[in-house]
Amino acid sequence: MNTIWRPAIVFLAAFAVLLVSGCKSSEPGPDQGAAPITVRAAEVTGGQTEGVSLRFSGIVRAAQRATLTFQVSGTLRERLVELGQTVKTGDLLARVYNPALEPARDSAAARLEELRTQHDQAKREWERSRQLHERGVVSEQGLEQLASRRDSLKASMATAEASLAEATRLLQESELRAPFGGRVEALLVERDEFVAAGQPVIRLSSPDGREVEVRVPAYMLNHVSLGQLLPVWSVQQRNRLPETGSIVEIAQSGGVRGELHPVLVSLPADTLEPGEPVEVGITPRETVATTVPLLAVMKSNGGASVFRVSDGIARRVPVTVQRIIGERVVVDATDLTAGDQVVYAGMTRISDGDAVEVR
Repeated sequence: MNTIWRPAIVFLAAFAVLLVSGCKSSEPGPDQGAAPITVRAAEVTGGQTEGVSLRFSGIVRAAQRATLTFQVSGTLRERLVELGQTVKTGDLLARVYNPALEPARDSAAARLEELRTQHDQAKREWERSRQLHERGVVSEQGLEQLASRRDSLKASMATAEASLAEATRLLQESELRAPFGGRVEALLVERDEFVAAGQPVIRLSSPDGREVEVRVPAYMLNHVSLGQLLPVWSVQQRNRLPETGSIVEIAQSGGVRGELHPVLVSLPADTLEPGEPVEVGITPRETVATTVPLLAVMKSNGGASVFRVSDGIARRVPVTVQRIIGERVVVDATDLTAGDQVVYAGMTRISDGDAVEVR
């Protein structure tokens, strides 16, 4: 029996060897790898950021402006200007009516006149008594009493003069006049409305001079100085060349954490209109930084990172984002150097270690 089955076993073994070799020949060989993924990349820049401006937003406003108020309360009886009207210095803008102002002025004037008459009478009495005292008719004590009454009336008259001046000024405060020539920007109270003392009534601005206030973090105060020239871009007209402004005021840094500090920039006349949004560029000096394109930075559970391309292989490099400068990002990364290639398009299709082709 063993002799009969031996050729069959040998035949089955040979068939199995041929089958295994055929299957192996159908598998891809070691030279047949996956096709590289097409991506776009940009260079990493390093060194000083001198010449790259950090932009801070602000609104153009008139350099000379005022919100006008009455110093007395009352009803707005007259408003002699309209919105957008041009006025000159000293022009009457509005008048408020307070029924107590004129009587108070008249009462103070009458009281002063009364005291003045009494004082004049006291002076004449003292002069007559002095002459009689020299002849021994009036005693020294009587003369002193008349002098005391005369001096008391003089002091009372000075008080009445101050009261009259105060009442007159309050009556004058019922009239609102333009402190400078300009244009009426806003009318905040309608006619016949009650106006409280100190309540804004009219907003006035001068056409002479423009300025913009921007707020910057404390570290930027070391990069600005009075008289420094800064570029100012119009947000509404991106293709327009920037205007040149000059720093006129710089705030001092305070102790409040995260507080922004105002920097006032004067603008040339007849350039940007009030209310126009702008961006003011401030350039940090002697700041060493590594920058990558903004689109190259990815966020994941492990933090921010970029894909660096080296010898056709994409490697994930962790980075720490410091700040944004235009379309680039200042990062802190020990494994990135100037000239490295980082992927900014096609990142969602690759993983760490994938083969890529830069186009």
